[in-house]
Amino acid sequence: MTGAFRPMPGAARVRRRRAAVAVLGAVLTVAALASGCGIRTTSVPVDAGAAPSRVPCKLPSADVTTRSPDSVAAPVYLVCASQLVAVDRPVPSGTAGGADRLVAARALLDQVRQAPPESERRAGFSTAVPAGLRLEPSRAGDPAGALRLSSQPEDLSDEALAQLVCTYAENEALVTKGSVVLGGPGDYRPRGYLCTSQTKARPQDGTVPDVLVRD
Repeated sequence: MTGAFRPMPGAARVRRRRAAVAVLGAVLTVAALASGCGIRTTSVPVDAGAAPSRVPCKLPSADVTTRSPDSVAAPVYLVCASQLVAVDRPVPSGTAGGADRLVAARALLDQVRQAPPESERRAGFSTAVPAGLRLEPSRAGDPAGALRLSSQPEDLSDEALAQLVCTYAENEALVTKGSVVLGGPGDYRPRGYLCTSQTKARPQDGTVPDVLVRD
């Protein structure tokens, strides 16, 4: 042999490349552990769904609305967690019996349109019924039991109409042939409106069925 063996240049480059790859792999592993505790991050947004609701929609048992001796409790439907939930509100005695239909209807309207007190707001209750909504006497030619609002029923929001119809439906004196008969200030004939389980569950979806009322 004429001299010492020399490794081929190509083999040296391969060894250097392997060493570099090994070093780079180690660096990346350390970086991943340091930045995410072994959890790979991602730039893709993940939709985990809506946060669970903590709105109770229920008043504490000790929180009872104070009533005067000449008042009684009547159920009024408010909005809570996108559904209708009944709460007891004080109304004048005789309202529940319906001695005067217009008086009873106005008393319930007063309750359903007023802003909920703090205790109800904390429980998640609100109302969609306009504060300025009023009730007017029926007109000659209206179906029996009709109530006229200061706004056309179909001009109210879905939730407001559902609240009003379901509140009135709880009072037998305000129900005519199974429906609550409502009209507005215009010349349109009043129609009957129904409060169903779907109305209470999804009031925002326009789930108040209406029917033609015949005399």
